[in-house]
Amino acid sequence: MGLSPVHFFSHGSTMMLGEESTSADYWKKCGDEALSHNIKGVIMMGAHWDARGDKIMVSANPKPNKSPVAYVHPSKYVDYELVPDLPTADKVLDLLLKAGFNAEKDATFDWIHDTYLILIRMFPNGCPPTTIVSMNAYYDPHYHMKVGSSLRSLRKEGYLIVGTGGAVHNLYRNVWWPMVKHRDNFAQVAPPESPLLDFRQAVEDVMTQNQGPALRRAMTRLMKHHYYREAHGTDDHFMAACFCAGAAGDWEDMEEQGGVLGAETWELQNMCNSQFTIGNWQGSRPVRASA
Repeated sequence: MGLSPVHFFSHGSTMMLGEESTSADYWKKCGDEALSHNIKGVIMMGAHWDARGDKIMVSANPKPNKSPVAYVHPSKYVDYELVPDLPTADKVLDLLLKAGFNAEKDATFDWIHDTYLILIRMFPNGCPPTTIVSMNAYYDPHYHMKVGSSLRSLRKEGYLIVGTGGAVHNLYRNVWWPMVKHRDNFAQVAPPESPLLDFRQAVEDVMTQNQGPALRRAMTRLMKHHYYREAHGTDDHFMAACFCAGAAGDWEDMEEQGGVLGAETWELQNMCNSQFTIGNWQGSRPVRASA
């Protein structure tokens, strides 16, 4: 088996679970393609679970609950059965330990919307076996890039690696009143602010114009971009991008298809939910959502 693709998905607000969008269409198409290639499971890093100190955690709760989701009807997620992959959790833990990380399993972690929102949208008919890896609370981009590179070999075994965070995700910049008053997260009452448009373009350039080790260097360097702090009020939603660059940034990846922007959805005026795929399934074309 060749290398499976790597997805960096911007999950956006909780309402992305309940509302239809081109991003949701793209997530579904990527899920359908993964199932057609008989994936063994999904390895995910989200943006809402971090470990303190120098630790990194691997989800190992055999019966995880779901954290509640605001502004989404419970029928959209309550009955969706999560499928934790405990054998793969052991495999992931072993790879992280061999790479020198202070890694542990967490048998009590309950899943959060950043990951199960994506799983529901990708695989509405049933969750595949899934392992979630935490961030580290120091939010070092090189650390999270190394986490991805340490798990890269799982792409050769039929696992799908997914990072879920945000291309532009600054809650302090969002315009919330259309969502709070009218339950309308897509009401663009004004254009996005210029610094956020600039950073959004920088993310696309990094993802689509770099491959192999250059992708890793460019992605971690984005945290020095002059508009990074405008686009990310906190660092948590950018770590998954570094994780994905690590998983898809080896010299061997120079032979694979480069990154593509498959879909994009703006919400809350200033939140840009860009959906990227690096690589593809052997012999297939890149998947794009319908216009």
